[in-house]
Amino acid sequence: MTPVSPLARIPDEVAGHNLLAGKKVVVTAAAGTGIGFASARRVLLEGGEVVVSDFHERRLNETVEKLTVEFPEQKVSAIVCDVSSTAQVDALIDGAASELGRIDVLVNNAGLGGETPVVDMTDEQWDRVIDITLNSTFRATRAALRYFRDAGHGGVLVNNASVLGWRAQHSQSHYAAAKAGVMALTRCSAIEAAEFGVRINAVAPSIARHPFLAKVTSDELLDELASREAYGRAAEVWEIAATIAMLASDYTTYLTGEIVSISSQRA
Repeated sequence: MTPVSPLARIPDEVAGHNLLAGKKVVVTAAAGTGIGFASARRVLLEGGEVVVSDFHERRLNETVEKLTVEFPEQKVSAIVCDVSSTAQVDALIDGAASELGRIDVLVNNAGLGGETPVVDMTDEQWDRVIDITLNSTFRATRAALRYFRDAGHGGVLVNNASVLGWRAQHSQSHYAAAKAGVMALTRCSAIEAAEFGVRINAVAPSIARHPFLAKVTSDELLDELASREAYGRAAEVWEIAATIAMLASDYTTYLTGEIVSISSQRA
């Protein structure tokens, strides 16, 4: 029998340490209960201000309400954005800069998964996952770099990749290909972004359980994936968000083009 790790116990959420004090942050796909919402909340815990974005207006407004109730002294704004639209992504960056006065950090969290073997996959299924997961990250990266180039004050991008950019998993070819693309985009765009004083890194979570993930993945598969981790459990979404905050902060000023695996094993 495999011994149970003491790290299997879910830890209490770590308090904020002002890592993002004064920072103006944009988080995409932030409505709901997943990594995006947790990242927006962590921005506020760390002393920053945030614009949350999502295509689902009702859930986005509910997110703003939740965050405002918990953090009444800090600025929380919302901009509806469909990341499959270049025009809407460009408008998000322009609107966030106007709303916050400037942008210091962009968290590219938007992504779409699913379970479909290649033999059964349609062009539409492939294209949809690639567009929402990879192309949207490109669109937002491009818009943000244009903003930072013209603003002249530098900034940070943190992309949400996945360990599936490294690992193989049945029925995940479209998602894995998209996340591997996010990793490559992170590395290459980071070289270009240095000219503008911008750092670009990515996180690669293994498994973080939340209600939205449960809608697109079976409980059986989630249990199996969690059991494979060295701790024998999935990550909490706040554990992912805390690492994103670290990468967005001034604690990682000599780190760019890197993919940080957030897992109890890389591969």
